[in-house]
Amino acid sequence: MSLQIKAFGQTDVGRKRTGNEDAYLVDDKHGFHIVADGMGGHNAGEVASATAIEVVREHLLAHKEVLDKLAASPDPANGEAAQKLVEAAVQKASQSIFEMAREDVAKRGMGTTFVGLFVAGAKAVLGHVGDSRVYLFRQGQAHCLTEDHTLIGAQLKAGTITKEEAAKSPYRNVITRAVGIQPSVQVDTLLLDLLPGDVFMLCSDGLHGYLRDEEPSLLLGAAPVNELGGKLIDLANARGGKDNITCVCVGVEGEVNASTRELATEAAAKMEALRKISLFRHLSYKEQSAILSIAMTRSYPAGREIVVEGQEGNELFVILRGRIVIEKDGQAVTELRGGHHFGEMGLIDSAPRSATIRAKDPTRVMIIERGDLMTLMRKDPVLSVKLLWSFVQVISERLRLTTRELSNTRQALAVLQEGELEEDEGAYGVDEDDEASA
Repeated sequence: MSLQIKAFGQTDVGRKRTGNEDAYLVDDKHGFHIVADGMGGHNAGEVASATAIEVVREHLLAHKEVLDKLAASPDPANGEAAQKLVEAAVQKASQSIFEMAREDVAKRGMGTTFVGLFVAGAKAVLGHVGDSRVYLFRQGQAHCLTEDHTLIGAQLKAGTITKEEAAKSPYRNVITRAVGIQPSVQVDTLLLDLLPGDVFMLCSDGLHGYLRDEEPSLLLGAAPVNELGGKLIDLANARGGKDNITCVCVGVEGEVNASTRELATEAAAKMEALRKISLFRHLSYKEQSAILSIAMTRSYPAGREIVVEGQEGNELFVILRGRIVIEKDGQAVTELRGGHHFGEMGLIDSAPRSATIRAKDPTRVMIIERGDLMTLMRKDPVLSVKLLWSFVQVISERLRLTTRELSNTRQALAVLQEGELEEDEGAYGVDEDDEASA
């Protein structure tokens, strides 16, 4: 699939500040898009944001072959390598800014937020530190792909504060992660599919701080990509403009044909199917996107075995289209169609499969492997807790169903045994009429 990327960046000092410590990069040639919001006195914030962008850009260019491999072959291994490259680039920027601040007293404590979108063919890698954001506008809906690394953000995530309380909190601007404050920093990364019609918006908090929850879905599709940034900056200034305002808008274009329509349909089917699975139902859009980034897709012709009874397996399968039949001891038990899943217990252990799964029609499935899921969970503790809690709920529900079935079986067996006992008494006992006549 051939995609064209059109990106436009714009920054504004706002209505309250005298200097602009934000910086951005739009590198059409290499597909690099960055927004950085600097902090620190004596122009140190401006230095930090500009340095972060330059160091990251140079590091990615020096290892461009990693992104080229992802563009040529978008498999999970190349995706993981690209995410590690982006993380390493941001870490190098953090080290550089920290060293600069240590050598110059006037720049002590300087740092910057960072959000970047790096295109590699039909994939993109997102890197994020701080409270700048990335939104994805897809099929009429906007989704925030980042989580603010702020004290308020942590409290909201933990459920210790409400949105109403957060809006009035004196700690709204306390950032818990920034590039350059320490020699290293934890970097959030995400691997994404690109589809024709997608619009990404990268921005500093001087913009998103003025947006209400429902507004990105209304605003991001309301203007062409080349005009969108200016309109959003004007909106932020009209609502106060208390901070520097920076916005980079990235539009994805491609020929709309049968192939691209199929990709868009499959992407929607994957997300919809994932949301229906109890294990992933309560994840955020960003977290569900992270799950999809480690998933593979595979096609099976009619009659082909997908899972073999008795063989060990460590995958969850989700049917995207087609039909499968479940066989037990060589006998067909039931059928499943698109949207259903099977094999989820393989994500817990490698116990032998209890049945054979065979494609009845040409079938396409999404596959999530246990090892890839464990790696993702180790990287994201909050995601890990959510998944583990969902695992507990799934297993608990299965235990309840099993207990209920056993109880019903015992009752049925007791009734059967009681009936057999009565038959035995009737066959060998004394008839009451005979006893009376005697």
